[in-house]
This record gives sequence, structure tokens and C-alpha cells, in this order.
Amino acid sequence: MEKEKYLSGELTAILPVNGQILNMEPLEQVNGYQICPGFYMFDGATPIPEGVNFTIHSQGATACELLLYHRKAEKPYAVIPFPENYRIGNVYSMIVFGLNVEEFEYAYRLDGPYDPKKGLLFDKEHVLLDPYAKAVTGQSTWGKRVSPAGYRARVVRNNFYWGAEVCPKIPMEELVIYELHVRGFTKMAKDVNAPGTFAGIQEKIPYLKELGVNAIELMPIFEFDELSECRTVDGKELLNYWGYNTVSFFAPNTSYASAVEYNREGTELKQLVKTLHENGIEVILDVVFNHTAEGDKDGQFISFKGFDNNIYYLLTPEGEYYNFSGCGNTMNCNHPIVQNLIIDCLRYWVTDYRIDGFRFDLASILGRNEDGSPMEVPPLLRALAQDPLLGDTKLIAEAWDAGGLYQVGNFPAFNRWSEWNGRYRDDMREFLKGGLWSAQGAAERLIGSPDLYDPAVRGKNASVNFMTCHDGFTLYDLYSYNVKHNEANGWNNTDGSNDNRSWNCGVEGPTDDPEVLQLRKRMIWNACATLMVSRGVPMFLAGDEFGNTQFGNNNAYCQDNEVSWLDWELQEKNQDIWKFFQYMIHFRKNHPSILGICKPARCGLPEVSLHGEHPWKDHYNDQTKVIAAMYAGYDSVKGQDDIVYVIINAFWEPVEVTLPTLPGGMEWKMAVDTGNEKKGFYEEPVVIGQSEIAMRERTVMVVTAYRYNL
Repeated sequence: MEKEKYLSGELTAILPVNGQILNMEPLEQVNGYQICPGFYMFDGATPIPEGVNFTIHSQGATACELLLYHRKAEKPYAVIPFPENYRIGNVYSMIVFGLNVEEFEYAYRLDGPYDPKKGLLFDKEHVLLDPYAKAVTGQSTWGKRVSPAGYRARVVRNNFYWGAEVCPKIPMEELVIYELHVRGFTKMAKDVNAPGTFAGIQEKIPYLKELGVNAIELMPIFEFDELSECRTVDGKELLNYWGYNTVSFFAPNTSYASAVEYNREGTELKQLVKTLHENGIEVILDVVFNHTAEGDKDGQFISFKGFDNNIYYLLTPEGEYYNFSGCGNTMNCNHPIVQNLIIDCLRYWVTDYRIDGFRFDLASILGRNEDGSPMEVPPLLRALAQDPLLGDTKLIAEAWDAGGLYQVGNFPAFNRWSEWNGRYRDDMREFLKGGLWSAQGAAERLIGSPDLYDPAVRGKNASVNFMTCHDGFTLYDLYSYNVKHNEANGWNNTDGSNDNRSWNCGVEGPTDDPEVLQLRKRMIWNACATLMVSRGVPMFLAGDEFGNTQFGNNNAYCQDNEVSWLDWELQEKNQDIWKFFQYMIHFRKNHPSILGICKPARCGLPEVSLHGEHPWKDHYNDQTKVIAAMYAGYDSVKGQDDIVYVIINAFWEPVEVTLPTLPGGMEWKMAVDTGNEKKGFYEEPVVIGQSEIAMRERTVMVVTAYRYNL
């Protein structure tokens, strides 16, 4: 189809009706509008030549009305009931002719039984948002309240021209994931013209490329209600800033666009995705299907409660909401209707937005049955794993929920899913700060957690490794605070995790002590180096690469201010941290043996092996000071063996370590030594010349030996 026809909207949609192209006179007139039965297989509102097709479904409703509004009006200018004969099964579908999609907004009212003990909450006075809405009104300005009339939807013309755009399709094991918040990433960036928006991220693409990341993971960008928990603490307005309270699964958050996109919602986001792809960077969305913004029995009526409350949510036998999400309600993900909604949603984002992957928030909920119990073979997880349209889409599970179901290493993966490895975070944090008793766990995490993910079954990319993420301390704060400091959240510091495994290096919070500052920098280097030489997929939080701080707040979900916004002045101030991150990212990319994608090494060394202070000594206990790992493989691109040896000294005193003996024609070179306070790494690895090495306290070394005389 020609580009010009796309852009003009001339060919927005051509849909079949009983095998024929729509070419008929309207069948009847209702309230001044000509209508006819619609396309029952197309959920939501779809523009067609001469009109708009509206399709919704409800199992319990007895009647449905379509409401049409002028832009921003509180009351509808037209109410069109769906004729009874326009309903097939539980699906209502109607074409309304003569509508200009740029001039109206729409919503629904449904009638039906009201019996809260059975979970039935139908009320014909409730104005309901289309569950398949592609754009939501009243949210285009961040922090501005929705009209008292409630949420409404707009019809979106899908005419973005992708041209010859090709998704990067980077293998999972080659990803370096950078987690960011759309608003907070550029809100304080002085070199950005559209701070806090999708366009702002696009302006930072050169920075992302220079850093070396090849995937960004966007915290929730589905339309959400940032004002759902609006309150004032110490004179500051606190919002639901993170966005883990979805209003509409198919609609992008319009307040993240730099300009209002009437009926072209998503254009700026699509342009961002397209430009990222052109620069070799994939896009992963953090999606929240475990609950919605409707909350519990005291929460809002937005959509699902009014369509089929007893289907969309997990309910107790008494009709109360199960709360495995910690947010008031829990989606009934394995009910066939909800399952279809989720699959349709992901297909939409992959086909219409070319999204490369999804990280599923509290994904264990996606495996719960309708009674709340865990399922051995959850239909939804299996369907997503085997869906053809999602065949090369990354699926990443946060393999736990707020109801105590912790499935790290046991998530129903169907040989397809990867997982946020919470055990990696915990074991590595503990060992790096001197918790010698965690040496065994840290060693397993270093080499890809084979104790959790059998490589023969799960491959080598099941583990998404991370030290930090949006939830918890930043990396700088991890080594600046012993305890959380969430007083600004207004909950008397009772919110947020107490299990941080952090260490303040001797002083709590800000300090001018040069020795403490130097130690903190070394600890940050240690964490970065360890993450980048660990087998699995590395992920880190935006700003960690230059020492961004949240001032000790480890639950900054409500802080739409300098607590959560990245302070880009630190990128200039902390160049030694930034350059270390950049080096380690490129080091990882240049050594395929770390990724486990090499053929066997020709020198005969095993693909991966564990060591200690002495080679081949991998018997760890609660007194172990040093763990080490060696990766070996044949790099077919370079035509030589690629061998990397990483040594972690978590002890608070210097330690003598012995390097393994290499086969003939090879020599060890030092690439990384965080004990070198000036830089921490060598642009060109330096020949070591001896097998015994003195390691400083609390340091990481990485040595290489990849030259082999055939």
C-alpha cells in the first residue's frame, strides 16, 4: 500500500463482511444516526469508510448504549442504544455512519443485574471506558485531573508509515537492558527540548548508543492514573508516578507525548521506536496485567467493573476482591475472556508499535487459577509462549507476586520465558558487601544460575541479572545507606523493603570524606564489573552509570520530583563511574565466551568453571573470601580462543590469588582492576607476567587470555 495513502488516512481500514467489502446502504436510523450491524470480530472502535465500527462484549449485561461526546464535553450529545438484534452471543457490534473521528469521543453504559455477593456490579448510570480503547481522553496533561464525567475514548487512525523499518531482533543473550522511566529520564536534562516525553528519549539516543546499551525497558507507558493517590506531604504533591495502575491496556500514556495527538495517539511513541530500531536498540515494555487502577470495592468504576466484574477480577466466594497484587484487586488472568484480552493486547503492541519484548509485573499472578491457587500449566503463560505473532518477542517475568508466590527458578516457562532473577540481586549484593556466607550462591549467580535454570532445559538466557531496578535503592545509594530513608513518602518510613543488603561504607548518606567516597566508587565499580561479566542478561537502572541518587529512598513510586528525576549534572561530575560502565558494557560485547555463544575452546578449557583463591578450588563455605569464574570458547569472528577470568575479593583485607595455568602460547592480561583508584580498567589489557596476584580489599579483577598459537 502506498505511503501517501497511509498518511492521508484514505485507506485507514478495509474490513470484510461475510466475505465481501462493505458496500451497502445503512439499514436503519436511531436517534438521528444511520446504523447497521458491525464487524463482530473486531473489538474496540475501528474507523472504516463512511463511519466507525463499535464492538464490545459482556457476558452479564442485558443492554448497552453508545455515548458520543464533543471533545472535552461533560455530557454526551448523542446516545445510541445497540438494537437487540445487533447482539450475537455476548458481543454487541454496530456501525455508525457519518461520524468524523476527529470530532468526537465515546464511552458506554451497560445495564444488567446488580448483586455484589456474586460479583455483579452492573449500573446503567456508570459511564464506562472501552476495554479496547486505543486512546483515552482527559489525560494529555500530566497531573491534570480527569473530567468529572469520567474516562472516555477516542478513535485512532492507524496510519503511521513504518516504511522499510526492520526490528533489530537481537538475540536475548546479547542484550544489555537499560530500565528507565519516560518522565524521569529527561525531566532534568538541559540538553533536551521536550523533557519528560517520548520525544525526550529520542533526543537521548546518541547518549544511549555511546553508553553501549542495546535495549531500553520502559516503565509502564499504558495509560495510567498518576492522580489516583494524590496527596501532599511536607508541601510537596505526591503522585502515582511510576504508573503501575493501568487504566487502559491498549492506549499509550498521552501525557508522555510532547504534543496533543488528536486521533493520532501513539505517533510520537511509534517514531521513538522506529528511531531506536534504526540505531540498533530494542524496546521492552513493562506491562501490568496483574491489577488495574479500579482498586477494591471502594475504588473507581472505570471499565472492567462495569463490563463484567465477576470475570475480569479474582473474587472470593463472598464477592470480595482477592489482593495478590497489593493494589486492591487482582486480574483473573486465566479466565478465557481475560486471557484473550491480554493476548490481543500484546499482539497489538507488537504489530502496531513494533515492540520487541515485555516485562510482566508480578507475573506469578498470571499463573493463578480463578480461585487464586497457582496452576501447574497456566493457560495464559502457555498461550503467550506459543503465540505465532509473539514468536520472536522477548517474554520476561517478574516471577513473584504480593501474595507470597515466589517462583524464581520455578516459573512455568515453557522453554520460552526469561525471569528477573531476584536471587541474583540478593546473593550478589550480600557477597559484594562482605557477606562471605553467600559465596556459594554468588558463584552460582555469576555463571548464570545453573542451579535455578538448567542450561539443558532453559538455555543460557533465562536469567535477567540485576543489582538494581526501579524498585529499591539506586546503585549509588546501595553503597551510601545502611537503611532506607522514605520519610518523604509520608508513611513514617514504613513503606519499602527492609531487606536491602546495602552498606554505607562507613557514613550514612552524604559525606565529604575522601576515603569513604573512594570506597563507594570502588563498590559501584565492583557491582558493575560483576554484572557485566555474569552469564545471563544484564539489566541496570538508568542513572546508575553516573551515580544518580534518590537520597536513600528505596520506594520512590510517588516522587515526581528531583528524588526520581535523573540529575544529568552527575554525568559530568562522575565521569569515572560513567566511563567504567561504558567500558564494561563494551567489554562484555567483545567477549562472546561470557555470553556462552562460542563453540568449544580449541585449547581444551571447559566452557565455564568455578574457582577460588586458587585455581579449580570451588568448595565454598561461610569463610570464603574469593570467588572466581572462567569462561572459555572459540571466537569464530576473531579466529581465536576467547578466555575470560573474573575474580571477586569480597574480603575487607588484601588477598593473594593464583591464576590458572594457561596452555602454551597464551598469557594472562589485566583488563579490569577496581583496586586501581584512578581508572579501574585498562583500554588495552596489560600483561601480568606472574601467576600470583595481590588483590586489594573489596575489589574485582578481570583478566583475559585470548591469543592462542594454533
